[in-house]
Amino acid sequence: MPSLDTARIDIERFWTTIERSAAIGPGRPGGLSRLALSDADKDIRDTFVGWCREAGLEVRVDGIGNIFARRAGIDDSLPPVVMGSHLDTQINGGRFDGIAGVLGGLEVCRTLDALGHRTRRPIEIVNWTNEEGARFSPPMVGSGCFVGAYTLDFAQGRTDEEGRTIGQELERIGYRGEMEAKPHAFDAYVEFHIEQGYYLDRDGMQVGVVTGGFPSTGMLVEFKGETAHTGPWPMERRRNALLAGARLLVETDEIGWAYAAGGGKATAARLAAWPNKPGILSDWAQAVCDVRHPDPETSEVMAERVRRAVGESAARAGCTAEILDIWKWGGKIFAQELIDSVRQTSLALGYRTQDILSQAGHDAYFVARHAPTTMIFAPCKGGITHNNAELCTKEDLEPGLNVLLHTVMKRADR
Repeated sequence: MPSLDTARIDIERFWTTIERSAAIGPGRPGGLSRLALSDADKDIRDTFVGWCREAGLEVRVDGIGNIFARRAGIDDSLPPVVMGSHLDTQINGGRFDGIAGVLGGLEVCRTLDALGHRTRRPIEIVNWTNEEGARFSPPMVGSGCFVGAYTLDFAQGRTDEEGRTIGQELERIGYRGEMEAKPHAFDAYVEFHIEQGYYLDRDGMQVGVVTGGFPSTGMLVEFKGETAHTGPWPMERRRNALLAGARLLVETDEIGWAYAAGGGKATAARLAAWPNKPGILSDWAQAVCDVRHPDPETSEVMAERVRRAVGESAARAGCTAEILDIWKWGGKIFAQELIDSVRQTSLALGYRTQDILSQAGHDAYFVARHAPTTMIFAPCKGGITHNNAELCTKEDLEPGLNVLLHTVMKRADR
């Protein structure tokens, strides 16, 4: 039996699990389309729960559908060390975003079983509900609800484009758990994830030591106007909500370009309107946009410019506007002790590392409000993600998975 110091994950076993996941909810060639709480999401949830039970883990589900799988510790009364991410994807998603973190946690537990090692503290794996926000807004609603950023009623009441709520869909697929969606104590949380950027791949680095995240602000904005005939109705009397939303999103893009030289980004993510048909002006529209920048003060300036653009866009189109939801994430939110542990573990294992800020949103951002938290990044080819061409190799993922194994094992044996 290998010693704990020389222990490594079984990359072939992990890869087989990834490949089995990739067969569930296929999208465009090579990719996945597993929107939160869809039939495909149910299928991967069922499969993941089955894998966890095969590994001897105790599975439970909370009221917002977060799945927790627990490996008992020698002193099982201690708070667990937790790993996880999400199994839902974008509508044109890849095979690794989020998924590698959940299945990487499963591989850590399998490796510990193969070693015959029971950690002092329990270990848990979590699959968070609706991380992507592709079907239900806002994103990261499962982890946000867990830590109390959103109430359970608010989270279960989020609707998709067809008016179906998270609560209804959890009930339909059998993942509306009985336990209350409130946080149980974590000793620590470590999330393994692909970088979703190109820096590690470009620089030939094997492990990203995540020191924080780009301070970011997202908004869901509603515009209300009035329907009218597109032919005879005078320009000065038009109240076109579609136009108001379009103006906001164009201005959001311009804000991004104004700050791009310093690493800033602004995204016009979504525009929905009703009736959105030829021959008639739309009297309702919703727009989703976000801004992010590595400097917190600059990020807030960008967000304020978007807020002003909301009112200006509405006024120019003769509409009213309301910001229905604002979500914020990022900053220096991760625990220094865990950042140091990831760095030291990476170096001890002989891996090339790079300190890095996360530019995307992650469940770890919410969990950091609840417990000491950090992330470990693995490179992905060209930084392509939220795309069916998203690609990682075994060689890309293996170093970060071994760092996850040893970081969690050391923390759980404290």
